[in-house]
Order: sequence, then C-alpha cells, then structure tokens
Amino acid sequence: MKLVLFQPRSGGAIVPGLMTERGVVNIATLVRQSYTPELTMEGIIDDFERLRPGLEDARLNAPALAPDSVRLLPPLPRPGKILGCIGNYWEHAQREPRPLNMFMKNPDAVIGPGDTIMLPEFTEPWMFMHEAELAIVIKGPARRISRERWRSAVFGYTCLIDVSARGEGRMTWKKGSWLGKSFDTFAPIGPCIATADEIPEPNDLHVRFWNNGELRHNYNTDDMEHRVPELVEFASTVMTLRSGDLIACGTNHEGLGALQDGETVEIEIERIGRMSLRVADPLKRSWERGIYMGADSTNPEAVKRHRPRSAG
Repeated sequence: MKLVLFQPRSGGAIVPGLMTERGVVNIATLVRQSYTPELTMEGIIDDFERLRPGLEDARLNAPALAPDSVRLLPPLPRPGKILGCIGNYWEHAQREPRPLNMFMKNPDAVIGPGDTIMLPEFTEPWMFMHEAELAIVIKGPARRISRERWRSAVFGYTCLIDVSARGEGRMTWKKGSWLGKSFDTFAPIGPCIATADEIPEPNDLHVRFWNNGELRHNYNTDDMEHRVPELVEFASTVMTLRSGDLIACGTNHEGLGALQDGETVEIEIERIGRMSLRVADPLKRSWERGIYMGADSTNPEAVKRHRPRSAG
C-alpha cells in the first residue's frame, strides 16, 4: 500500500489516505485520528497489521478522489528523527568501502510534494545542492536490531531530497558542521510511504532526479556501500528508533549540482513514486549550471553499477 496525507484543494482538514491507481482514497474513518497529522500517521504505522484488512478493502473498493482534486502533504510532517548516511555509495573507481557513519537532520526541515525549497539568505556557502535518496521509514520501538532481523524494524520507504549547503570542496556549511543540511525546507519527503511489502528488495531500486527536466541523479540502490540491513543495525545500536523515524540511505554523488531560484526539481524512486518541488532564492544567486565533480548523470552509463564483485 501507499500511504499519504492529503487535503482537498477545496479546503478542509488534513486526512490520511491511500494512493491507488484509481486516485486517492480517504481512510480517515478507518483509522484513529490524533491531534496532529504526524501522530495520526505514526498511529497507522503502529497499528498497521490490525488495520490492514480494512485498508486493503478500501484500496480496492472505496471511492477515490482524482489526484488533481487533492493536495498531497509530506507523509510524515515532522519525524521524531531523521538520520542521514554520509556518502554510502560506490562511486567512480573506488574499491574500498568507507566506514559507515550518520548525521542527524532537522525534522522541522520537512516539506512535501509541490512545496518550495527556500534557499537561506546566507552568503558563506558557495552552493546549495540536491541529493536524491531512498529513505527508510521505521516501525518502532527498535533497539539493537541485528541485520538478520532488520525487516522487523522497517515499516516502509519514501523519497527524500537531502538538500545540502556546501562550502569548499565537499565540506558542508561552517567547515565540517552538518548544520548546512538542516535549514528549513531542506528535507523534502514524499509523495507517499510505500509499505515494506511493496518493496521486497530495497537494494534494487532505480533512483532518478531531474532539475528543470534535465536528468541528474540516475542510479541503483544496489550500489550502497552499506546496505539497508546494516543501516538499521547501526542506527538502532546507537539509539532507540521510534515509529515514523527516517533513515536516509545516502546518495550516489554522480550528478550533484546546484539548486537555483526559479527551478523545478523532481525525484522518482521505483515502486514508491514521483514528486515535484520548486526552488526559490530571495538573493537570486546563480552558480555554473554543470555537474558537480565532473560526473555527468545524463550519460546512459551513469546508472551502471559500480559495486565491486568482492563486495557481494
């Protein structure tokens, strides 16, 4: 199933729904409504197995709203935690995996489909960049989950754009600080949460990202240095993971480029969906429109997997 939060364009409350081939199905009468949309979605995650038969019937038989009659919101408006992998993809001629490491990204940075990425009025970073990523949606509480039991802690998956302020080279804002990934609006997620049964193998998904219609990111999640089971094990060893927490799996840096005022960007991950956002910059800055690091993801070879055979 594909879970969403939406609001009718004619107005009204934000309610949970299912994205189907027929349109968007309202499931508000089938689930427990909480004080906030975030808590409502977390409740669906916690209670999903009990809710599943009714939701499946609604997916197949309930009336559906036309997609253009609703406004989709981020399926998790304010996750408790967003953990992001540092690097985590085999790239170029690299043949040794880097140590697994993560940073924390501001949960208040979340926006959703159709929203606007607002570049901050800071002049220190020389570029604000896009990173298209698969994100894991946690079912908790999850603590010390071994990689053999990783599925017990995974509810589903969504798309995430890890917008990043970068200074010289690949350093983030403020010379090594990860704060440059946490400006407001720097964590677009959506368009839905695809439940785990929709994606039997998260390490075999095609990720694509367009900037003004130009294909930039174009890679397969099989190229992760540290795969999804290891990410769940690592994160849950450090801290307890709660329902609705996110682990962003990192990006293949081939194809990185600047985000600039007036652009439209789109992310699509196989089996999850596609969403579009706008970019606005109050200072109207501009950077060279090229591919960062000289890796052109518009090349048909860019999706070729770099994972060495020795990595399994």
